[in-house]
Amino acid sequence: MELRRRPGTQRDVRITTTISGLAVTASQVPDDAELEIDATLEWIEGAITVTGTVMVPWRAECRRCLDEVGGLLTVELREVFEPRPQDGETYPIEGDEVDLEPVVRDAALLELPLAPLCRDDCPGPAPETFPAIVPDEIDAPPAPDPRWAALGELRFDPD
Repeated sequence: MELRRRPGTQRDVRITTTISGLAVTASQVPDDAELEIDATLEWIEGAITVTGTVMVPWRAECRRCLDEVGGLLTVELREVFEPRPQDGETYPIEGDEVDLEPVVRDAALLELPLAPLCRDDCPGPAPETFPAIVPDEIDAPPAPDPRWAALGELRFDPD
């Protein structure tokens, strides 16, 4: 890798790619969506630093009304690659290459909304369209609690 030959050397990288399987509880990045990576790689003191941004398109259902919602996230990248990475802290340099996919994957997953709304004042589903009744139970009277029936058979004589 050309970067590792001279400390302080920088290289700008612009990549458009797809990464499948990016999803959290309520939001996801479509598998065919293009992510745009704009980053600078720099060799500093035995490590390569990566700084830049990733543009991530996402989609989900509004947590209140269930309408489709989506957008474009701008995710910041600030990571370090080392020949001997520290678990959970840095990423590995493999030979003369750095693999940006785990960095982009981690950063995108952390930024996806966990409980998105279509708008801040979303009132939720329309009661006329989505009634909160179970159709089979509309005309049926509630079943009596068997514990009360057993109590009715007991007689209490205070004398």
